[in-house]
Amino acid sequence: MSDSTPTTNRRLHAVVRGLVQGVGFRFTTFDEARRLGLAGWVRNRVDGTVEVLAEGAEAKLNLFLAYLRRGPRGARVAGVVEDWSDEQGAPLPFQVKRTE
Repeated sequence: MSDSTPTTNRRLHAVVRGLVQGVGFRFTTFDEARRLGLAGWVRNRVDGTVEVLAEGAEAKLNLFLAYLRRGPRGARVAGVVEDWSDEQGAPLPFQVKRTE
């Protein structure tokens, strides 16, 4: 009999506000998502925010969200608007998308 607890996979959509463009935010986010084994993408938005869609184990997504709230050296995160839902099949491996 297995003693493991089932892993719940979720989807996190986040928009990060603050000084988050021109500081390597997308690429460090990409590295962090890949390290955690998450699916999804990150992109800059024309309004100066960074948008992230990530799917994976809820525990890993919570670690990822903690990173988004902090950002890389040089970033000044003013806030993160987050929306959680059920996993829907985001692209794997994690990607950096073009600004939209």
